[in-house]
Amino acid sequence: MDGEVRQEVAKQLVKGYLVHMLVYIVVVLAFLGIAYRWCGSQVWYPWDELYPLVHWLHVNVVPVFLCVLLVGCVAITCVHFYQMARLLELVTNAVDDLYANRINSVKLPSSLQEVERKLNQIMVGIRASQQEAKDAEQRKNDMIIYMAHDLKTPLTSVIGYLTLLKDEPEISQELRQKYLDIAWNKAGRLEDLVNEFFELTRMNFAHMTLKRSMVNMTMMVEQFMYEFKPLLAEKGMDYELEAEPEIMVYCDIEKMQRVFDNLLKNAINYGYPDSMIHVYLDKNGEQGMKLIVQNHGQTIPAEKLSYLFEQFFRLDSSRDSKTGGTGLGLAIAKQIVELHGGKISCESSNETIVFIVEL
Repeated sequence: MDGEVRQEVAKQLVKGYLVHMLVYIVVVLAFLGIAYRWCGSQVWYPWDELYPLVHWLHVNVVPVFLCVLLVGCVAITCVHFYQMARLLELVTNAVDDLYANRINSVKLPSSLQEVERKLNQIMVGIRASQQEAKDAEQRKNDMIIYMAHDLKTPLTSVIGYLTLLKDEPEISQELRQKYLDIAWNKAGRLEDLVNEFFELTRMNFAHMTLKRSMVNMTMMVEQFMYEFKPLLAEKGMDYELEAEPEIMVYCDIEKMQRVFDNLLKNAINYGYPDSMIHVYLDKNGEQGMKLIVQNHGQTIPAEKLSYLFEQFFRLDSSRDSKTGGTGLGLAIAKQIVELHGGKISCESSNETIVFIVEL
């Protein structure tokens, strides 16, 4: 609970206590004044029944007043301590019910209105965090299942083709080479998946550090686009790069290469065959940049855009081993960009997908 809420609650409790004390003192003084005037207006004789009592009160009026005042103050203090203990019990019970999910909202007395509001805010945050954790755990479990499936498929192929080569010694050289090529490609895919799986298990974003230096981002992007030509050619795709010359950015070059690598692979995997990928690189301040990667592919539904950068999320529901990774690429890219103090976002409409990185 923040300091403002504590101060407000303490202020209300102290205010109530002081008001009750003041009212009690005023009532006692008023009663004493009325009694004193009434007694003074009467003629008292020694043989009157109340004379000894009135005389004693008259002589000891100050001690009696102080004693009555003290007893009343002690009684009021005890009542307020009891009320505070009761309020504390109500808050404690509300917190217990909140964490045990036994209630949907906290209800407290009007004197604890600020506490009620704060606890309800905390409850909303806790429920949201619990749901996020539950969703992340479910995606992680699904990803382990998917990884097991994706690992099994190329492994089965490798074993199958190697078994054929072992059991059929008289197989033709041409067919032998074909089987070896297939087994080699499947083994490469298997290695990629194993590496991704190990990355999944050892990843800890909290300990990711940056080794910054001045980087010619224009040159790096041009080099990357050239290196991706073979992957683009496999799908009949091509690229168009528009970049301002000599854009210098203070960043960790290895990690920014990883961001660009993930974005380009994503554009190729989910882009239409024989389509064009457009890459735009502009300056963003003295040592910043704005990178846009645009490709043509199936429009991403608006409800899925917010999940693209979450760990273990995969856009394709079919477990296509050619397009599917571990669902970590964009999550890693987002973490790297944010560590640089930048932001990454995605827009999609009319069969166009646009990723925007700003540093």
